[in-house]
Amino acid sequence: MKIIDLFSAGKPLFSFEFFPPKTPQGVIHLFETISHLKPLSPAFVSVTYGAGGSTRDLTLDLVRKIKNDLQIETMAHLTCTNATCDEINAVLDRLCEDGIENVLVLRGDPPNGQALFIPRENGFAYASELAFHIRKKFDFSLGGACYPEGHIECRDLEKDLEHLKRKVDAGVDFIITQLFFDNRYFFDFINRARRIGIRIPIIPGIMPITNVNQVKRFTKLCGASIPDALLSELESVEQDDKAVEQVGILHAVRQCKALLSAGAPGIHFYTLNKSSATRAILDHL
Repeated sequence: MKIIDLFSAGKPLFSFEFFPPKTPQGVIHLFETISHLKPLSPAFVSVTYGAGGSTRDLTLDLVRKIKNDLQIETMAHLTCTNATCDEINAVLDRLCEDGIENVLVLRGDPPNGQALFIPRENGFAYASELAFHIRKKFDFSLGGACYPEGHIECRDLEKDLEHLKRKVDAGVDFIITQLFFDNRYFFDFINRARRIGIRIPIIPGIMPITNVNQVKRFTKLCGASIPDALLSELESVEQDDKAVEQVGILHAVRQCKALLSAGAPGIHFYTLNKSSATRAILDHL
């Protein structure tokens, strides 16, 4: 089923994001995680693409198995990185053959060791170009990404919003935000997006904090921030893994409740291929 059609029910959609593991044992663990989360009836799950498209085949295998074997609606991430138009068409053809109806279109990060994003010859430079291409030739429901605190490569919030508007105009159906820990960024972003005519659903992306060093690394990589009070609380217990996870869960619960009360169309959880924190948050909700 197309994700855009799921919004018509008028109920919040809860969804989970996973990444392709690096080992066969990791794949086994991932499916154990998904089996623990399946009783929560996610509206859909998504599977990321490795840097430079390095996990393309595994991503495609995973979305096929989750969709067809586990009977959970799936969305495949697809990036422009290190791919020609023909190679991307081949991926999209395979997704069609496997019954996948949803794609998250992304520019993607530069390959490892490359400072700047350089499109392949006969490839795409921006997610908006990729969305426009797919919309012309295929019948997927298209998701896009957005950045409440601005993209790491574009700290001008208004310019970053203009880039998002181009994606929407190119055919993106809904948007999922980068992780954030202060809802004020999300609400400000929503107001600015609506003012320039972006009317499609915008789903907040929430990452449960389970490790202090890990969340510091992630926020540095993606340009997000951690509120001082939250960071202080986390650092006060960072030697106690269970205490860190509990702080992270309770903060995420407060975030989600406020977001849903304000009319957010759902929550997309960045699970990091783990189930316990996400389950606990949804139990609270």
